[in-house]
Amino acid sequence: MASNSTSANACPAPMKATSNGVFQGDDPLDFALPLAILQICLVLVVSRGLAYLLKPLRQPRVIAEIIGGILLGPSALGRNKSYMQAVFPPRSITVLDTLANIGLIFFLFLAGLELDLKSIRQSGNRVLAIAMAGISLPFVIGIDSAAFLVFMGVALSITAFPVLARILAELKLLTTNVGRTAMSAAAINDIAAWILLALAVALSGHERSPLVSLWVFLAGCAAVLAAGLVTDAIGIHAMFGAFVVGVLLPNDGPFASALVEKVEDLVSGLFLPLYFVSSGLKTNVATIKGLQSWGLLAFVLNDQTFAIMVLMAVFTTFITTPLVMAVYKPARKGSIADYKHRTIERKNANRQLRILACFHGTRNIPSMINLIEASRGIQKRDDLCVYAMHLKELSERSSSILMVHKARRNGLPFWNKGCHSPSNHVIVAFEAYRQLSQVSIRPMTAISSMANIHEDICATAERKEAAVIILPFHKHQSLDGSLNTSRNDFRWVNKRVLEHAPCSVGIFVDRGLGGTSHVSASNVSYRVTVLFFGGGDDREALAYGGRMAEHPGIRLLVIRFVVEPPNEAEILRVDVGDSSSSTKLVSQDEQFLDEFKVKTANDDSINYEERIVKNAAETVAIIREVNSSSLFLVGSRPVSEVVCALKSSECPELGPVGGLLVSQDYPTTASVLVMQQYNNDGAPINLTPEMEEQLPYQDSSSAA
Repeated sequence: MASNSTSANACPAPMKATSNGVFQGDDPLDFALPLAILQICLVLVVSRGLAYLLKPLRQPRVIAEIIGGILLGPSALGRNKSYMQAVFPPRSITVLDTLANIGLIFFLFLAGLELDLKSIRQSGNRVLAIAMAGISLPFVIGIDSAAFLVFMGVALSITAFPVLARILAELKLLTTNVGRTAMSAAAINDIAAWILLALAVALSGHERSPLVSLWVFLAGCAAVLAAGLVTDAIGIHAMFGAFVVGVLLPNDGPFASALVEKVEDLVSGLFLPLYFVSSGLKTNVATIKGLQSWGLLAFVLNDQTFAIMVLMAVFTTFITTPLVMAVYKPARKGSIADYKHRTIERKNANRQLRILACFHGTRNIPSMINLIEASRGIQKRDDLCVYAMHLKELSERSSSILMVHKARRNGLPFWNKGCHSPSNHVIVAFEAYRQLSQVSIRPMTAISSMANIHEDICATAERKEAAVIILPFHKHQSLDGSLNTSRNDFRWVNKRVLEHAPCSVGIFVDRGLGGTSHVSASNVSYRVTVLFFGGGDDREALAYGGRMAEHPGIRLLVIRFVVEPPNEAEILRVDVGDSSSSTKLVSQDEQFLDEFKVKTANDDSINYEERIVKNAAETVAIIREVNSSSLFLVGSRPVSEVVCALKSSECPELGPVGGLLVSQDYPTTASVLVMQQYNNDGAPINLTPEMEEQLPYQDSSSAA
């Protein structure tokens, strides 16, 4: 009996690192390296798949990783003993736990790096009171031994600072007063909790005297600067040393940014999911039996502690986002009463034109600046005001949170003033143009997820009373002249802005307007062509073209397409739908064109032509005649019979004419600006069913 018991409890033999291969008769799963690779691949597939499924619920990726760990463990798939012995045998857990703890150490280092000590020092009594209440109440719950009391107190009171930061940033609350208070209190909580956790580890030695525990804790306070190795050697978990080193490093300099860029992808993408799976393998939900045990999710004091604690972490993290969205209702500002100029077309053309120009990166900057230069006119210095917004994606990466921390107020896109570090070289280009030109240009940065960054764009346009939003097309020109997709997410951003914008919108298809560098005002030489069919969007395009024609280096060609019906009898049989609406549109177009021709009658830089067409083929032939232009200005929803007969575009947001100009069938090097005029009663662009089916998921949020 003794012999059998001893052999049954003996430790399994250690695994060799690599195999000789299946052709040599070895099973790869009996060796540490191939088994670890299989485990890592399985972990990544499950966690990323769950993260995709939970994305519409705005849940952080950590939730998917914890749930993935539980599913891979004995609570779900692990009930199959063959699966557990093949994929997660007991002798492989040591390797997995080692990799998991490496991930935890670096995660806590990044967490410490994200802490803003300045805001903590500046926090008032209210923040300190919130932090003390958040960390003292859980300690009152504990009634067991001193070590258990501290362990449970830390587990219940720790805030998971990086997770909280991502939740608040996703909800655009990180830089609001509520967000700053929560982050400051969370930072104080986390610092206190990790120090107390070090104390708990020191107190957990049952066979040592209290004095030994005291010396261990004091040694941890004195030697913590030596990071994980020293803290682990003296009996405190290595993650505490890594956390403190992250706190002590300055996070506002280039060193921290460079360090985070190098470390974060490996940690958050590979090592950290392994930590949660390692925890999940130790979690067996089946051990929680009876309603009483399930009712103790908030007051853990029984034998199923670990499993209940893991489920409690999942539950509390999962409900944070919907709970905050349900409870926190920020006061919404009503529409700005004096926000009158929401379009470029206006009665008083001498009023200041405000443009919100968005860009994704350095590729968009030269042509965007050249487009702004063409838009400035020559009337007076303050005639044009441009807000240049750099759109950055808020991701799970720590560097995204560090960027958001620089936001100055209200969780909205923030100014970049006096920032000339290498990371802000994009902004420097606009600052240089502002100093050299007569344009009031203000660089901004918006950091949000691609699912709701359109809210930042629309809210900023309304707050700054912009007349037009200019968005970069989701395709860029390659070396052979073709247009290739940059990121399909950009297309959905443009689509949502078109639907929710509080002003006119232009989608800029960049084919290198002015070349790859900024063209000075004296060297500008562009030929701009406006293709006018009718309707509000076409009037907006012509109004913009007329403003560009004020620039001495720009020549404007306006081609109005007039449909010639075959005979008078057929005119009477045409079904035009709402005749009053059609008559109104025609009268608005005629009035606008008459005023435009009178205003520009003596301007030699503007040529106005009217071309009579019978069908779509003649229309396309005329458009091909002017393919030598530098820039086309067209409306996204032209009102004309011949336009309806044009071939449908694969990019419905550009409309039929814009789609023709960017198609491979149309040989041109000209850039294209497709305009959608703001209309209180107007409907958004109707996308084709094919485009709707490609949507990753429907975004239920509306723009501010």
